[in-house]
Order: sequence, then C-alpha cells, then structure tokens
Amino acid sequence: MLTKKEQRLRRARQTRIRIAQQGVARLTVNRTNLHIYANVISSDGTKVLASASTLEAEVRQAIGGAGKGGNATAATAIGKRIAEKAKAAGIEKVAFDRAGYAYHGRVKALAEAAREAGLQF
Repeated sequence: MLTKKEQRLRRARQTRIRIAQQGVARLTVNRTNLHIYANVISSDGTKVLASASTLEAEVRQAIGGAGKGGNATAATAIGKRIAEKAKAAGIEKVAFDRAGYAYHGRVKALAEAAREAGLQF
C-alpha cells in the first residue's frame, strides 16, 4: 500500500517525463499547509531560473503576515510574482508541473494568476 505522498510522487513522475520530452522550462508547484512555493526550472532540469514563495518578506506583508500563506489569495500572489520573475529572466513559455497535486484550489489559483500575468502554458 502506497502512502499519500508516494501516490502523489508517482503521479508527478509521469508528468515530468512528458515535460522533459517537450524540452521547455517547467513551472513547478509545491504546497504545504502553511506555504506555497513556485519555481521555474530550466529545460534540462539543472537550474532554477526563477522562484517565489510565501516565505518571502515582501509577499508576507502583502498577504497579511504570518499564517496566511496557505490560502488561494496567497497562491494568486505567488502566481503573479513567479510570472514577473520568469519574464525578467527571459522566459515566456513554460510547462506547468503540478507535482501530482489536483488542479484545484491553491494550485489552480497559482496557475491562473501566472497565465493572467503573461506566462504561456
């Protein structure tokens, strides 16, 4: 019997294989109960080109301080921030890697905010 985490990582593995074949940068999402993290990783998977999380001081002030990083509002802020940072690094097109999480709630909020801010995926 697989644990919940092992099931999620198993789902994520297939997505990552498909993204690697496309040869584009990937926007990865990781969520915990308290925070949400987003990274843009190079197409060869060796470098983090841009990152944003609810741990950053500026973001924490914008979303209302400690303990507010685990909601959809925070995820929306991170989506906008990662899109801005990716564009600054010269990346317009990415593949969305939801890391086995359901496309729902915070993950969906982050993805939609990144799309609105101009990232294509």
